[in-house]
Amino acid sequence: MRTTIHIILILVIGLVLGLGIRQIRKSERANGPGPGEEVFTDAGVDVDAVDPSDAENAAPSHPPEDEEWLSKFELTERSGKKVASEDLKGQPYVVSFFFSTCPSICVTQNQKLKELQDEFAGQGVRFVAISVDPETDTPEILREYAARFGADSEQWLFMTGDLGYIRRVGSEVFRMPVDKQFHTERFVLVDPKGEIEGFYNWPEKAQFNKLKEKIQEMISSSEKKAS
Repeated sequence: MRTTIHIILILVIGLVLGLGIRQIRKSERANGPGPGEEVFTDAGVDVDAVDPSDAENAAPSHPPEDEEWLSKFELTERSGKKVASEDLKGQPYVVSFFFSTCPSICVTQNQKLKELQDEFAGQGVRFVAISVDPETDTPEILREYAARFGADSEQWLFMTGDLGYIRRVGSEVFRMPVDKQFHTERFVLVDPKGEIEGFYNWPEKAQFNKLKEKIQEMISSSEKKAS
């Protein structure tokens, strides 16, 4: 019996002490921070008076001055021959990035390019597929890979080179983030002058159809100028 009473007394004492400490802390908060405490507040700042333009950066970014910013490129085609961006001028071309060991996205992407090749077979447009795993994708490997899609050797080019250089080609020439075995799901349409016309997200049907329309417009325009 005595043991039970002692336990109850201990519990009651603990409860009373806990309530007392809680009340003391509440009182301290009401009186404000204690000495040495850091307080972060916007008191005294007129938020409405802050001009959003003060946070804007009006200065445009520029390429580093200590290295050349790529505006053209040269890579090795699956045939083993060097192909430069200057060689591609004169007709529109569609650029894509891929790698041969990619099991899913790249396969679907190249099936889309196969669809474009079939639709524009023998017409004035090229397709330029650039590997983002060049250590694996040698010209020999690319020849085998291209054959899987029935890629025409003149119209559909498969390119490889140095990974560091391909990173720069992607970001500086085509404004696309690429890295080893990494690329976006976009096609870049380049006009006959070598200027980027637009970026097309090929999984989206509307954008893919728009790409077809734009290619046809460019082909028709080139044919009119030639006649």
